[in-house]
Amino acid sequence: MTRATGAAMRRIQAGNALSAFGLGFTVPYLYVYVAQVRHLGASTAGAVLAVFALAALVVLPFTGRVIDRRGPLPVLVTGAVLASVGAFAMGLSWSVVTAVLSAALLGAGTAVMQPALATMIVWCSTPSTRTRAFATQFFLANLGLGVGGLIGGQIVDESRPGTFTLLFCVEAAMFLVLAAIAATVRLPRPAGVTLAVGDATGGGVRAMLGHRAMVRLCVLGFVLFFACYGQFESGLAAYGTEAAGIDPSTLGIALAANTAVIVVAQFGVLRLVERRRRSRVIAAVGLIWTFAWVIAGFAGLGHGSRTMATAAIVSTYALFGLGEAMLSPTVAPLVADLAPESMVGQYNSAFALVKQLALAVGPAVGGPMGATLHGPYIVTFVLFSLGISVLALRLGRRLTPVQDQPSLGSASRLVARHRPEAAAERAPAPAPAR
Repeated sequence: MTRATGAAMRRIQAGNALSAFGLGFTVPYLYVYVAQVRHLGASTAGAVLAVFALAALVVLPFTGRVIDRRGPLPVLVTGAVLASVGAFAMGLSWSVVTAVLSAALLGAGTAVMQPALATMIVWCSTPSTRTRAFATQFFLANLGLGVGGLIGGQIVDESRPGTFTLLFCVEAAMFLVLAAIAATVRLPRPAGVTLAVGDATGGGVRAMLGHRAMVRLCVLGFVLFFACYGQFESGLAAYGTEAAGIDPSTLGIALAANTAVIVVAQFGVLRLVERRRRSRVIAAVGLIWTFAWVIAGFAGLGHGSRTMATAAIVSTYALFGLGEAMLSPTVAPLVADLAPESMVGQYNSAFALVKQLALAVGPAVGGPMGATLHGPYIVTFVLFSLGISVLALRLGRRLTPVQDQPSLGSASRLVARHRPEAAAERAPAPAPAR
């Protein structure tokens, strides 16, 4: 990585951390703000959250092609400005219409930023540095969300709507800071992306659907996000309060434990996984999450004390965090390594779309089950977690050795780089001139 590329990467990561910091100010309090502070009711708050997700599903199918044609930088700047306008408008919303429109802008803006940022990281990295780059992005995003949430929690006061307006203004400002930082980045030409299906100028959905490894990765990604992120604030939260009988405030402690594990363990985990096969790392995550769901089952079905149930739920969230730390340097770089050089944006957008679908379906399925069907809920997600391991191992059969284990490519390039020198050392010395 050149000095210019390293500087670009640092700016991208800094902007990503600051935007996550701004999101952390508002994400935990959006429902309360709409339903209680603005007195628009629970149904309106649910509609706002639904529109937030729906806007992402609408814009993501078009985002990838724009990134590949125009580059990720203008897409990122446009998304950040849209998100900033949406956040500022949300802070001033007094009616159902303005809240819903603000959510649409905020959801669309944050959605297009995801594949744009991922593509910028791909352009500024090589296969040997990409794993660490994506791990750093995930670490900084979670750190920003956690710190933002903690500070926001000290500011908000339900009796003072102005405190919530302040939070949304901070979020809007952070998105503008991201746009300003991104505008100063000079992106290098994309290089070093493993070509999985060739350099054909065509592409689009048909090409991706014909790429079996990418299709399998998308199926695996849906299951991953459905079984984890899609349950955090819906099914698992409902199960914890209804079946395990924990105090609702404990959910905040559990989410803090999840973030703490990610922040503390990320780079230690990175050293363990970056020289191992990606498919086996993902399979191991499935086993860890299976164990996490078993512990959650004990919390609600084991008839233990409330203290034991609380410890079990917090441990479940912490184990999810460990799995997330293992996935961050594994899944996103794999999407990039599967993509043809001309379709990196489309592959990143397709995977982001899969994630949004899982986040939309997960709460709809898990919420009612977690609240009422306690035993079937745990069994269902134990099976989904085991399915992650099976799907990961099957995906590994579709990957090339270097796609599955990038360190093999680094080793081969190192050998090739030093082989001429070794040959020169073994060659006989030239005869002295006469």
